[in-house]
Amino acid sequence: MYFEIKNNALKSLKNVLKKLNYQIPEEIKLEFPPNPKMGDLATTVSFQLAKDLKMSPMDITSNIMENIEISDIFEKVEAKGPYINFFINYETFSRMLLETVGDDYGKLPPTNKKIVLEHTSANPNGPLHIGHIRNAIIGDSLKRLLKTAGYDVDTQYYVNDMGRQIAMIVFGMEKLGLSIDEDLSKKYNDTLNDRKSMASLNNSLDNLNTKLDNKIDHQIGQLYFKVNEYINVNEDKKIEVDNLIKAYEGGLNKDLDKVFEKAVNDCLIGVKQTLNSLNIVHDDFVWEGQFVRNGDVDEVVNGLIASGHTKENEVLCLDLEDFGIEKELVLRRSDGTSLYSTRDLAYHKWKSEHGDTVLDILGSDHKLAIKQVSIALNLLNEKAPEVIFYEFITLPEGSMSTRRGIFISVDELVNEAISRAKIEVESRRTDIDKNEINKISKEIGIGAIRYFISRLSPEKHITFKWDEALSFERGCASIQYAHARACKLLEKCGHFNLEEEQLNIDFDKIEDKWVPNEIEMDLIRSIAKFPIVIEESANIMRVHPIAQYVQELAGAFNKFYKSEQVIGCEIESARLLLVDKARITIKNSLNLLGIAAPIKM
Repeated sequence: MYFEIKNNALKSLKNVLKKLNYQIPEEIKLEFPPNPKMGDLATTVSFQLAKDLKMSPMDITSNIMENIEISDIFEKVEAKGPYINFFINYETFSRMLLETVGDDYGKLPPTNKKIVLEHTSANPNGPLHIGHIRNAIIGDSLKRLLKTAGYDVDTQYYVNDMGRQIAMIVFGMEKLGLSIDEDLSKKYNDTLNDRKSMASLNNSLDNLNTKLDNKIDHQIGQLYFKVNEYINVNEDKKIEVDNLIKAYEGGLNKDLDKVFEKAVNDCLIGVKQTLNSLNIVHDDFVWEGQFVRNGDVDEVVNGLIASGHTKENEVLCLDLEDFGIEKELVLRRSDGTSLYSTRDLAYHKWKSEHGDTVLDILGSDHKLAIKQVSIALNLLNEKAPEVIFYEFITLPEGSMSTRRGIFISVDELVNEAISRAKIEVESRRTDIDKNEINKISKEIGIGAIRYFISRLSPEKHITFKWDEALSFERGCASIQYAHARACKLLEKCGHFNLEEEQLNIDFDKIEDKWVPNEIEMDLIRSIAKFPIVIEESANIMRVHPIAQYVQELAGAFNKFYKSEQVIGCEIESARLLLVDKARITIKNSLNLLGIAAPIKM
């Protein structure tokens, strides 16, 4: 709705500038004032015009105010110094808003542009750990945001099947007799799928984490750890790993290929389970090996040689000194095999051919690497990727213990979050059964992780604090509780289908006497901002404004809930509809962050 308000304000401003024979700026700036008493929209157009007109902003504002005409959607327009502030007519606007907000509220028109978004892309040599989780959550939330903003988005996980880590796993299987116990993996999966088993397991965090040893990606991680220790002691065996890399890259030993592919696929099964537990699903898993086998890597290397910027001693390198980078980009080993960097270049070239924009989510330690890749792509006349760099996430010492002192897996973090949420739910809800407790605990626990990570800009380092993440007063649970509270209120009215989340009250039932008060106007104002917040967040490709917005929206709803009677008041229909539209907007906002909106808490 703010789009319509904004367009009306722009139309009034353009008309008055035309009437005054003032040049109309290419972009007239409009913003939300910090205080509603200063209006609902404010413009600094007088500052924009002052230099060209050789007039003071105050004089320009005075001329505009003497001639401006506004539509019925505005109650008035006022000058606050050189600023021009528009005040919404809430008696008209509120009814329009209630009719506008539907289940797909926030969905913007198609842009007819495609974004290829790569995120997570952890090496398939073990489970995802806490170092991967921010990448995955930023990437998935961005996908949701950009799709809602009208983009066609293809999310990809780049599978490093030709790296040394995978060759080491295969070495362990082929040369050291190590293996994956598929029976234990099956038992773990059966436990996941059995509600009774999970209900009993959820009583013990230690039980849950012990069972993780059987999860297939954790088994592969343990195998990799053993091989790594063995290689560190027996360095002469590194040549055998190198030979496996060369043989797999050559693609002539089909039996060996199957061993590599099975090891990678087995690990990806566990990785996908972990991602699914966080409500994350990729559209495609793209294996890097395909770019070696189909000749794309050779084509990239030959193209860079033709650019005249390569040099070769023992290895082939891209010389980047002319571009202000001292470190060379190695393109090919002395034995002729490719490197991750060359395969990554071929992958980026492929991505650029499949989308209008290539978007990568990368840790801040990749800044040099992406500069090198971007220069190489420019030399090949290909699009360089847009990149969102993020700082890393840490846990306060002692807040979680690792089972092996190596790293904390995402699975352990998820189990910890659900376990802590369950303690809180059980203390608050003694009237519901175990299955309902487990469901709510999972929704709160996963929500806590995703929201805590999404709420800060990626450039900021995060220290994950459980008391803040799981707070029912200021964390994600407080937002989820606002949604559950709205559902409970609507259910009491007798016109709300809780299962379908559908309110059966027609708009013509809105009482004529309803004139929104200040608290209602605050809530209406918050609901109305949602589409603009989506557009602005999509433009800067950041999700933290969505997280901050939904916290403010939940706060406005809770203030309304605590201060205003709904059922049995003289304007019951209007307020029930307002509650429902707030509920829908909270739910849609949480969905952008990959967070469930519980109907009960």
